[in-house]
Amino acid sequence: MKQGWKTAGLALGAAAVVAAMPAWAQSPALIKAPTVAQQATMVNKGDTAWMLISSALVLLMSVPALALFYGGLVRTKNMLSVLMQVFMIVSVASLVWCTWGYSMAFTSGGANQFFGGFSKAFLIGVSGSTYAATFSNNVYIPEFAFVCFQMTFACITPALIVGAFAERVKFTPLIIFTVLWMTIVYFPIAHMVWYWAGPDFLVDTPTDYGFLWGKGALDFAGGTVVHINAGIAGLVGCLVIGKRVGFKSEPMPPHSLTMTMIGASLLWVGWFGFNAGSNLESNGVTAVAFINTFVATAAAAVSWAVIEQVVHKKPSLLGGVTGAVAGLVAITPASGYAAPMTSIVLGLVVSPVCFFFVTTVKNKLKYDDSLDVFGVHCIGGILGALGTAIVADPKLGGQGVIDYTKFPAVAAPSYDMATQLVTQLEAVLLTLVWSGGVSAILFYGLKLTIGIRPSKEVEVEGLDINEHGERAYNY
Repeated sequence: MKQGWKTAGLALGAAAVVAAMPAWAQSPALIKAPTVAQQATMVNKGDTAWMLISSALVLLMSVPALALFYGGLVRTKNMLSVLMQVFMIVSVASLVWCTWGYSMAFTSGGANQFFGGFSKAFLIGVSGSTYAATFSNNVYIPEFAFVCFQMTFACITPALIVGAFAERVKFTPLIIFTVLWMTIVYFPIAHMVWYWAGPDFLVDTPTDYGFLWGKGALDFAGGTVVHINAGIAGLVGCLVIGKRVGFKSEPMPPHSLTMTMIGASLLWVGWFGFNAGSNLESNGVTAVAFINTFVATAAAAVSWAVIEQVVHKKPSLLGGVTGAVAGLVAITPASGYAAPMTSIVLGLVVSPVCFFFVTTVKNKLKYDDSLDVFGVHCIGGILGALGTAIVADPKLGGQGVIDYTKFPAVAAPSYDMATQLVTQLEAVLLTLVWSGGVSAILFYGLKLTIGIRPSKEVEVEGLDINEHGERAYNY
């Protein structure tokens, strides 16, 4: 794909880009490289409101949604530990994001396209009167709204990882891992995939973008940055830490599928902020991402239930909600590019693939991915990332891509599905290698120094009382 085209999310074609602009901006008098004072006149209250609501929705995905989803799946003796791990990861990640994460992810790295600088460390220079670009020329949102929205992504991604080795990890080493992993893995991946100068500035700074953005990789809302990134880290973690005591020799059923269903349902609701919010505006493309998120999830839930009906003769609630999450994961990178019907197909396809990995592959290789983080998030994310190249094709009703090397931006003249598929594969492989490799070093480093796994006696008794001095339930 032509270098400099970026994620289209971005538009229903050149006409829709213009139509999405405020009335004043539809005139020929677009302002190239506007000053901060000019940007202040290019902010729409509706866009700002939507982005703040989306930020709250994505926070909802972590606490309480992910905490309840994961917590319900573990045994009673470890419920509180999972709640604490997710809650504190979100809290710590927020502080790290404001201190150096935002700057590393979303400032220019100059000639370096792998991570940004520290010009906005401690949010220096960011205020209520600075602005962040959207995907439309001369349309901006308050920079704090952008900081908050992206902060919620930085919070949920490391929280996803803990499900892979739930019930057998010490709290303090986990928090240390979180800080290091965000710094060395998450922020660089986010920069490579999502950073660019913005539609009003790219023409004059044609190389000011992250490495994968420049290659034309499409990731509307985090297939690579969030799900593949966290999923492969989770797999590495469960392999390094080892299997739970009693794995495969004693039953380890979820202690509360009621909690898990509530968590999964809240994830579905919050995911509308995750995907539709990633358009950074409130316009037609936002609605595209919204409906795609809705129907792909429904299709994946139905697909998983049908598979279980065929294989086990009984569709389970656990299977249904797992399928829904797999659908949410798969549609994430494609949400702003696909059409509703191709989104449904993506949802129908992802469930059998993930089902195969969480049953057949997991059992054959005998790794203890406690809550199937790899089988659902990594595998579902890979399928979604590769599928994005297909569903984005305008011939299939997709939105195509926008050529931001032009001012104003225009619809790209053509779309080559095969070329885009290769680009998507490169993004997937880079994420797997970067995250998987660094995660292995971090987990082994912690294992060989301060230790990352509790003693057998602590694990058998439960992490709740031993790690935190309290229980989730007192009967």
